[in-house]
Amino acid sequence: MQGERSVGGLVCSEVLERLSDYLDGRVSEAERARIDAHLKGCDACERFGGTFGKAIGALRHDLKAGGEPSADALSRLRAGLASKDEP
Repeated sequence: MQGERSVGGLVCSEVLERLSDYLDGRVSEAERARIDAHLKGCDACERFGGTFGKAIGALRHDLKAGGEPSADALSRLRAGLASKDEP
């Protein structure tokens, strides 16, 4: 990842690799603290993580409700995934 920053003992690519597990609560407390520290100090990861988290939350809500993901949720997910591919 171009322009990676080291914040909280992690670089951006390490945070992005762990983001799904982080959102799912599948990281240790120590790892969560390191990711939290990185997100607080890195605007790019905080923005991407926030967008990704909102998309995942919306999809989970729709799926728990027994319905299909909303067009808005799918759009945000696509945008979040597309932004990860940007140089």
